[in-house]
Amino acid sequence: MFRRIIRLAVIGWVISMAVGAIAAMQAKRRIGPSTEESADQFVASAVFGPLAYHCSARQLRGGSLECWYGGGVLDLRDAVLAPEGATLTVRAVFGGGQILVPTDWRVISNVRGMGAVSDARGAKGIAEDAPTLTIEGIVIAGGFAVMSEMDDDGAEWLEEMQAKQHREPMTETVTETETETSTTKAGSPESEAAADLEPTPAT
Repeated sequence: MFRRIIRLAVIGWVISMAVGAIAAMQAKRRIGPSTEESADQFVASAVFGPLAYHCSARQLRGGSLECWYGGGVLDLRDAVLAPEGATLTVRAVFGGGQILVPTDWRVISNVRGMGAVSDARGAKGIAEDAPTLTIEGIVIAGGFAVMSEMDDDGAEWLEEMQAKQHREPMTETVTETETETSTTKAGSPESEAAADLEPTPAT
């Protein structure tokens, strides 16, 4: 009897993981790419991969963060909240990470599910009229820690990931240029037209 219960539990766990993986792939297609760093309403995600999103909005009003079988760091330390505050909607399934905020922000968590968002900054004597970030959403088998600083290893990793993200658009531009250049080589309509304009040598 006991072995049967264990077997059913394992089968159920495998099925739930498979269903979760399918849902994650569907979420990846639905979410799309992350928005620009300066956007006042941002979208950031980590689906089967790392998260290293940096926000520099001057009037941050809200954002959406989704972590499906992935996670990392959401860095809001260079952002400025709108006077009315901002709401961050999170959805994490087997994922999570750190949410970095300035030391003087007030953070309120209304997250549901089998996970949590914990403020690891401790009591800092935040003012009553301090800018407020409200975090809501659902977390399943994961969680987020609100922090203002990272340890040396974490800070180094975040710096490397952000540098890599800034290099990738340049690489894509170079690749596109190389592709366009290759189409004008011999055999292309452009090269044949150019050959027609060349003078024919005298015999």
